[in-house]
Amino acid sequence: MSTTTESTPEFEGTAEGGTSRPARLIHNEATTEIPVHLLFRDEPDPEPVQVRPAVVGRRQGTGEQPRVRRPAAPVRRRPVPQVEPELGERPGRVLPGAVGVLAGMCGAAGCAATSWWAGLVPPAVVGALGLPAAAGAGLGPVQWAAYAGAGALGLFGFGGLARGRTGRAWVLGLFGRYRGTVRRTGLMWVNPLLLRRRVDVRLRHWRSEAVPAADGSGVALRVVVLVVWRVRDTARAVLGVDDHETYLRECVEAALARVPVDMPGGGRTPVEAAADALTRLVAAETAPVGLEVFSVQPVRVEYAPEVAAVMQRRRIAALDAQHRASVLTSVVDSVEDTVTRLTMRGLVELDDYERKALVKDLTVAFCAGRGEGGP
Repeated sequence: MSTTTESTPEFEGTAEGGTSRPARLIHNEATTEIPVHLLFRDEPDPEPVQVRPAVVGRRQGTGEQPRVRRPAAPVRRRPVPQVEPELGERPGRVLPGAVGVLAGMCGAAGCAATSWWAGLVPPAVVGALGLPAAAGAGLGPVQWAAYAGAGALGLFGFGGLARGRTGRAWVLGLFGRYRGTVRRTGLMWVNPLLLRRRVDVRLRHWRSEAVPAADGSGVALRVVVLVVWRVRDTARAVLGVDDHETYLRECVEAALARVPVDMPGGGRTPVEAAADALTRLVAAETAPVGLEVFSVQPVRVEYAPEVAAVMQRRRIAALDAQHRASVLTSVVDSVEDTVTRLTMRGLVELDDYERKALVKDLTVAFCAGRGEGGP
């Protein structure tokens, strides 16, 4: 079955009765073929039939343009901050603490030997220590050079001693260049020329102050969040940003400005959804700088001072309406149950008028009982 339309003159001709037939009002109309067998098939899965589009171009003489769907604009994601790609944590070179102690003692012993050689040790001390008599060479260039070498060795040995603690790390740098991270514990020797920065790598939590936020309707809130985090990459945390703790606080405040937070009391699902969204957002923002965020949980949510009074009255009105609806539902159920039991057991026989009167009396009685018994 197909329908076609062609251009016709103003009057197409004269019918058999001699009357003229009016011209068609629609000209140059594009149509499509409809397979007749598809209208009467009972098969559950008919075969697809390709049909041509109904309108393939503009209609001549009407000025109508074909409808073209505009492509949806791509959703642009906020760029994630990046640091230097080559900046990453790597182990620093250290020696056991015994090496530093031994070097320091050797330097001290060298200074003492040079003093004895120069004759600067009192005779009483020499006799008490059982040392031979000093040569008394005096302080010459050779003695001063020995003093300098022994002193440098002692300072270099004792000055490089460091104590590593559990949950602490040292970020080492030399003339502005990153030289590695030390996560060892106990006594160790580090090059004294290296700049050491101590970083806390333990699992930490931070409880924020009241941060401005908003709920799904745009009502101003004040939210206190608990953030559980730790430093994962010490090099990026120390050298990638000026202060990684301040950076974390700013990221939390920015996330609260974009994620709606609902007031407690409406179920745990909205609160957990807000916490999950905050955690994902803050973790993505802080990962490039070496921080690992485990959770961002709202622990206290309250209305802003400027809207607190109005929203409190609204919440009280909503709770009162909910209570009234629950009371009305229970009263209606009680009346229905009472009337059904009376009629089913054959205790009373009621027509429509008597049934309405009984329902009215029971409703008034139950409502009065609810009012006297309390809310």
